[in-house]
Amino acid sequence: MLGGTSFVGRAVVEDALRTGADVTLFGRGRTGTDLFPGLTRLLGDRETDDYSVLGDGSWDAVVDVSGYVPRHVGRAMDALGDRVGRYLFISSNAVYRRSGVGPGADEDAPRRAPVRDTEELVEETYGPLKVACEDDVVSRYGSRATVVRPGKVAGPHDPSDMFTYWVRRAARGGRVALPGDPGQPVQIVDSRDLARLVVQLLVDDRPGAFNAVGPAEPVTLDGLIRTCARVAGTHVEIVPVSPEGVEPFFPLVRDNWPTQQRSSARSRAAGLSATPLEVTAADVLAWDRERGEPPLRSGFTPEEERTVLARHGDGQAGG
Repeated sequence: MLGGTSFVGRAVVEDALRTGADVTLFGRGRTGTDLFPGLTRLLGDRETDDYSVLGDGSWDAVVDVSGYVPRHVGRAMDALGDRVGRYLFISSNAVYRRSGVGPGADEDAPRRAPVRDTEELVEETYGPLKVACEDDVVSRYGSRATVVRPGKVAGPHDPSDMFTYWVRRAARGGRVALPGDPGQPVQIVDSRDLARLVVQLLVDDRPGAFNAVGPAEPVTLDGLIRTCARVAGTHVEIVPVSPEGVEPFFPLVRDNWPTQQRSSARSRAAGLSATPLEVTAADVLAWDRERGEPPLRSGFTPEEERTVLARHGDGQAGG
C-alpha cells in the first residue's frame, strides 16, 4: 500500500486484512501511527523521491492511493520494477472531459488531455495530472495495470467536508439553505464499497479501468439531504438560494449534471457493493460526533446560513 492510513487507503487496508491478505504499508509515518500495529511499515517520502526502503522484497500487488502527479507514480514504478504482480492505481472521475458526454457515460468516455508540466494540484490540473498518471501505469505494466476511478467518496474518516457538511447540517434540522438545484443528481461511493472493489479486483487479477460510483439507487441533492435528516431524526425544509457569492464547488453542488450520472455497470459486475445511503450517513454522523464536530472548511457557517436564509423569507436555520 502506497499510503493507507488516512481515508481511502485505510479502508482498503481494513478490507484487505478482512480477506486474510498480508499487507505492507509505505508512507511517511505521520498519520495513523496507532493503526494496524501488526503490519510492516516501510518509511519513505514521495515528495522527496525517497523510495529506498522498496529496494528489496516483492509483492503480489501494489495499491497506489497517494499518487497525484506523474513523478510520484514514475518513481514508485522505478523502485518496484517487476517485483510487483499488479499495479492498481486509484485515479478519479476528474479524468473525464466535462463537455460532450451525456448521462450514463462509461469508462470509455473521452478523458481530458494529460498534463505533465506542473505539480500544482488545483481544479484545472487535478484531473489532467491523474490522466498522465494513468497513462504511465498502463504503459509500464500493460495487462498488469488496473485503474479505479472513484466519484465522490464518503464515509467515516473523510478528510473533506463534501458529504460531512450535509450530514451535520441535516442533523441540526430546520430551514436548510441550498445554493443549487434540489433536483441535481449526486453520485457518492461509500469508502468501504470502494475498498471492497479494490480488493476484489486484486483477488481476481483483473485489468482495466473501473468507475467506482454510487450510491446503489440514483439520488438527488434534495433526496440526499432528506436521507441525512431522516437518519438523524430531524425535519428539514430545503430552501434553494442564489449561488451568487458562494464558494466554488460548494459541497456536492455541481452545475454539470452528466458528471454526476456516470455508469457503474462495469464496477458492479466486478464486485462493487452498495452500502445504503442511510448507512453511510448514519456512520458519518456517528464518527463526526465522536470526533467532536470540529469546524468545517467548506459550506456555510451557521452564521452565514442564517444571513442567507434571512434574505429568503422568515425563519432561521435550525439549531
